[in-house]
Amino acid sequence: MNYHDLAKEILAHIGGIDNVTQLTNCATRLRMNFKDESKVDLEQIKEIKGVLGAAKKSGQYQIIIGPDVSNVCNEMKNMGQVDQVSKPAKNTGKIDALMDIFASIFTPVIPAITAAGMIKAILVVCVLLGMRKETQVYAILSFIADAGFYFLPVMLAFSSAKKLGCNPYLATMIGGILLHPNFAKMVSAGDPVFFLGLPVKLVNYGSSVIPIILAVWLMSYEERFADRISPKPIKFFMKPVLVILIVAPVSLIVLGPLGSYVGTIIANVTDYLNQHVSWLVPTLMGGFMPLLVLTGMHWSFLPILMTSYSTYGYEAVMGPGSLVSNISQGGASLCVAMKTKNKELKQLASSAGITALMGITEPAMYGVTIKHKKILISVMLGGAIGGFYAGLMGVVRYTSGTPGLLSLAIFIGKNPFNVVHALIACVIGFSVTFILTWFYGFKEQNQTGGDSNVSEISRKIIISSPVNGNKVNLSKVNDETFAKEILGKGMAVEPIDGKIKAPFDGEVVTVFRTKHVIGLKSVEGVELLIHIGIDTVELEGKYFTTHVTAGDQVKTGDLLMEFDKQAIEEAGYETIVPVIVTNTGNYLDVVASEEGTVRTGDTLFTVL
Repeated sequence: MNYHDLAKEILAHIGGIDNVTQLTNCATRLRMNFKDESKVDLEQIKEIKGVLGAAKKSGQYQIIIGPDVSNVCNEMKNMGQVDQVSKPAKNTGKIDALMDIFASIFTPVIPAITAAGMIKAILVVCVLLGMRKETQVYAILSFIADAGFYFLPVMLAFSSAKKLGCNPYLATMIGGILLHPNFAKMVSAGDPVFFLGLPVKLVNYGSSVIPIILAVWLMSYEERFADRISPKPIKFFMKPVLVILIVAPVSLIVLGPLGSYVGTIIANVTDYLNQHVSWLVPTLMGGFMPLLVLTGMHWSFLPILMTSYSTYGYEAVMGPGSLVSNISQGGASLCVAMKTKNKELKQLASSAGITALMGITEPAMYGVTIKHKKILISVMLGGAIGGFYAGLMGVVRYTSGTPGLLSLAIFIGKNPFNVVHALIACVIGFSVTFILTWFYGFKEQNQTGGDSNVSEISRKIIISSPVNGNKVNLSKVNDETFAKEILGKGMAVEPIDGKIKAPFDGEVVTVFRTKHVIGLKSVEGVELLIHIGIDTVELEGKYFTTHVTAGDQVKTGDLLMEFDKQAIEEAGYETIVPVIVTNTGNYLDVVASEEGTVRTGDTLFTVL
């Protein structure tokens, strides 16, 4: 892979380096924010050789490269200066904006936490092999590892300032104030401390997370205030002095104790779950991790993880479940590789499966599992069952890192059996997923013998349009569930009227209570979902009239439903109609027709 050329080609489709306000990377993805999002062409980026996928998730643009992502990121940084100040786009929701903040603050410090945790894991192994804790080598390596956690507030101060748009060096100073040895002595002494008559709560801020983020949040406002009131001739020294003299005392008196209290609550809730229902969270994480990653919601757990690491030295919220989920992704992909007769799919699934076992799941997820609903269900069930075992056995992760077979050391700690149970959970997740995928998740129909590269098609199933309008590729639908083909492949129609007609001969399987969704099954076995509008479930059936019920037999062209297009749009909802083959995994492919005008009865797509 030519990293320079790949970086250059990506920049060409995002408006150049000057349009980038934030650029970082995790284990597999470039993570970016932009000044002008209209210059970003995700569809063209997806077509670049070397790019596995691209999406906007949780207020942040993500370009999936794979394990070589850091090299591409460095090449992009070498091509110009990035103004590392990022603000959410105006149309970004509050949840997305919050996820973006979490991602931007915590992602840059993860390598340091990972290094610290891995050194701790190495020390545990060394002790098991006979090293004495009294040796100077152990002592030095121990405080080297501890530094990554103890000075976490300083690192978070810097990344928070970068994200919130204030001076990172003043923010780092605030972090240093919270950890200053003289303040630490006051905490150890325990005598009452006052500042201008106000009590300063004695809190040990080493390894803390929330207090410094709150302090920098205050600083992001105070710095602008200080800039406005400082006279130009003396602004150079007056502005930073005002910032420190206001933010530092408020942090020590109010925000620090408040953040510590919140952190304590988070830690106590986490500890309660670990002590009383240890199986619950790993089971849920193991099952739903693919969906959390797809939607970017996994970033919402970062404060909890960091708090758990700093409080207990381990976490059991995400690590055990995500480990089993990653292994399950590998199991599903390798099963497909063994079962398919399609040489191209076999090669893709083999490579993606091995990569997923190592902890990098994007190739498996985007290339195999989310394209087939039943395979995704198999992965989720395998992950949940393996996660249940991990939780039952009390498996924990001692440091950050992408969970996989190559990074099992992050599960090595004081309990020597922790990593053993982690491995057993992996075997359970892999086996369950493999078996489910083999017998339930993946089937190739209409295959013939021989050594042809692609199975021959014995029959094509034509699906006609259920509504008059304009054909649109699913990738352009303003809903990730459809755009990412999570429910299956198909096509969408921008309707010009409000009549939904049967696209084939078959049976009505379901009509949703809210009337915005109809499920059909053709005589050939194609299961079709017709979804009228985006978020129209909120209308509770208003403006919809159904003409069929579940169990009715229909012929092509029969009227199924009517909806008031104008009224729905005036209520603030899109009326685009995604048409999805929900059992896509039972067929070789779903081939969409070209975009353009379509009438009911015209071909919308073909099922092979």
